[in-house]
Amino acid sequence: MSINRAELLALPIEAKLELVELLWDNLGDQPSPLPIPPWAIAQAKQRQNEMKADPTSGVSQQEIWRRVAEHRNG
Repeated sequence: MSINRAELLALPIEAKLELVELLWDNLGDQPSPLPIPPWAIAQAKQRQNEMKADPTSGVSQQEIWRRVAEHRNG
């Protein structure tokens, strides 16, 4: 398979988003679970331990969505 990186990077944002959506949907259609790399597992464990040690270090889901809405509204 040959993919021209320069051509991909030159695509308009709408086309890039369409490709990302196509790839994401295809990954979700796979019959077996996707492998999780060891570095991602280690990172998740580290963050879980940090949250257990200090639950106030994170933010709630509601706060995340409030920040997203605030960012979108400028």
